[in-house]
Amino acid sequence: MYRRIQALLLVAEGRTLAEAAEVTGMSRPAVYFWLERYLQSRRVEALRDAPRSGRPPVAARITAELIFQELSCPPSDWGYSTHTWTVALLAAHLERCYGCAIHPDTLRRRMRAMGLRWKRPRYVYSRKAPHLPQKKQPSFAA
Repeated sequence: MYRRIQALLLVAEGRTLAEAAEVTGMSRPAVYFWLERYLQSRRVEALRDAPRSGRPPVAARITAELIFQELSCPPSDWGYSTHTWTVALLAAHLERCYGCAIHPDTLRRRMRAMGLRWKRPRYVYSRKAPHLPQKKQPSFAA
């Protein structure tokens, strides 16, 4: 947008389209295009890019709320033989439940955008073994 405004100012000062194009690094037809667009409305907002559709989202039915909902219960509740979700397992589960294929990399990217991080589960004993100091001492075979 800065280069477009700069080109228009140079033309308004009396420079040619070719000179304005050279100074701003734009092509001469581009300077002419933006000049015409500005002159139609006489507003700087006319120099902004129009919104573009872009690539359509993959698996649009799988929303952040849906991912949180599925993560709220362990996979063992769904009959899987594990107690923790992996991205690949969750992607396969979402595809099976909602009929919408999603690649694990896409799911991982969405989860990262949601602020979720995957960490390896740590197993913690509920209480210490009563003879822990004895177990930690080296044993010497005679």
